[in-house]
Amino acid sequence: MWILFALLLFPAGFAGWAIGHYTSLGKPPSTVTRTVTAASSTPAPPPTTSSATTTSSSSTGGNVAAGKAVFTANSCATCHTFKPAGASGQVGPDLDTAIAPSAKDDHNMALAAFVKQSITDPDAYIAKGYQPNIMPKTFGKTLSATQLNDLVAFILSGTSKS
Repeated sequence: MWILFALLLFPAGFAGWAIGHYTSLGKPPSTVTRTVTAASSTPAPPPTTSSATTTSSSSTGGNVAAGKAVFTANSCATCHTFKPAGASGQVGPDLDTAIAPSAKDDHNMALAAFVKQSITDPDAYIAKGYQPNIMPKTFGKTLSATQLNDLVAFILSGTSKS
């Protein structure tokens, strides 16, 4: 039986090799990669939740870890208290607790939209007990859209929603 197998396999293999070499004459060699998925009789396990799934925020599309870097690079900790960043600034509102009540006071604005507006147009709403013209108005111009979304995601990740 093995002899019959070898007699059938060898000519087929040789023919495939010959055709492949014949059709590539005069052309530079190239590598072709094919991915083959085999069917399985057992269903695939459901995806597991990992820490990687907690690094993005669906409401902004931003990356929480990257947002922390933006927070740090722009010295937000100098003025704001925010536990996820290890910040204890007292000049601006406490980002751990003050955002949700302020968003509600500002025409019941969606939290993500409120945070974004507060960064890009800080005087649009002034939290109770704070003065206008304290926070720089440049972040809307100096941060890219991605950086802004990342920063919003980071702030939302550690903010009390009530």
